[in-house]
Amino acid sequence: MLERVTGRCGELVLRASGEHFEVIANGVFLMDTRNGESERLLVTAAADRMPDGGHVLIGGLGVGFSLRAALDHPRVRRVTVVEREAAVIGWARGPLAAVHGHATEDPRVTVVEADLVDFLRAGARYDAVCLDIDNGPHWTVTEGNERLYAAPGIEDARARLVPGGVLAVWSAAAVPGFEALLRTRFDEVEVLAVPVARGEPDAVYLARQQYARTV
Repeated sequence: MLERVTGRCGELVLRASGEHFEVIANGVFLMDTRNGESERLLVTAAADRMPDGGHVLIGGLGVGFSLRAALDHPRVRRVTVVEREAAVIGWARGPLAAVHGHATEDPRVTVVEADLVDFLRAGARYDAVCLDIDNGPHWTVTEGNERLYAAPGIEDARARLVPGGVLAVWSAAAVPGFEALLRTRFDEVEVLAVPVARGEPDAVYLARQQYARTV
């Protein structure tokens, strides 16, 4: 174990496993540095579909895979990352910096220490909003995050998008009810399945609103 802290969600642990790192939240595995394919896809697929030269909002810094993917994408001009855990931000700037190529130091990046649930309720608009702060709509880190995957949270996220902007949501498994909810709020919805070594494929949800509208 490299570090154990008490964060806003409870106990957070950063530990080394061979050449890799793992983050554990309240005794439950949250993320590691072994692959990150679906985390990268979350951002690259959204950037492929958003207006060119866009500003991307990433909810959840994690181990930096999504941020690195955003910076490497030719359609991305700016990235704002919202992360509520100070320890995760510190780890990204310290022991995990080499994992993501020191992405947090890029001048195009703004890292905001805040709760995404609150952050989405007001503020700027983005060309893509990418959410990766839980293991999915039915497996949240804390109860308060459940709002993000219900109608109020989806409305909050949609309000932060420019016309033609993309909402992307990562999940450790497909959740048909969440897909159905997205289809009531957006013109276009795609679900990308990403095979994993064991268990169900990861799922990346992509929802795009062609024009501004109210519900």
